[in-house]
Amino acid sequence: MSLLDDVAERDGWRCWVCDQPVDPDKSVNDPQGPSVDSRTADRKAKVTERLAHRGCNSRKGAVKVVIAWPDHLYVIEPAPLITVAARLERKGGRETVGRCPTRQDAQQAADWLVDRFSRLAPTLPVTADIQAGGGQFLVTLATGRR
Repeated sequence: MSLLDDVAERDGWRCWVCDQPVDPDKSVNDPQGPSVDSRTADRKAKVTERLAHRGCNSRKGAVKVVIAWPDHLYVIEPAPLITVAARLERKGGRETVGRCPTRQDAQQAADWLVDRFSRLAPTLPVTADIQAGGGQFLVTLATGRR
């Protein structure tokens, strides 16, 4: 159980899939209980184990993981965050992740993205940028080249 405890402590007892707290006192057999997971099904890839709810971990084995954007954010055409994280980890650079109708909406999305990526891809420091154009605001994530 030391691997589970180590991974959970490092991840702050938060599920990397749903970003909700994981109860350390739940059974590892309970759907809300803790489990150790990796972000990829590629066995050749070098990945760090991550904490996930047992249910989230099991569900991702059957379907592709989708990191949901919160309902309170007003983002048009939001990018799939797992794909964005993988590309930024592999290539670095910048990636547009969504469009917002107001600067305030874009700022809320940018703040949420930086916070979410700090747990989704902790070794990938990202910054968010907002650019106005065409009556909308583009939100981009950037990181240094790998």
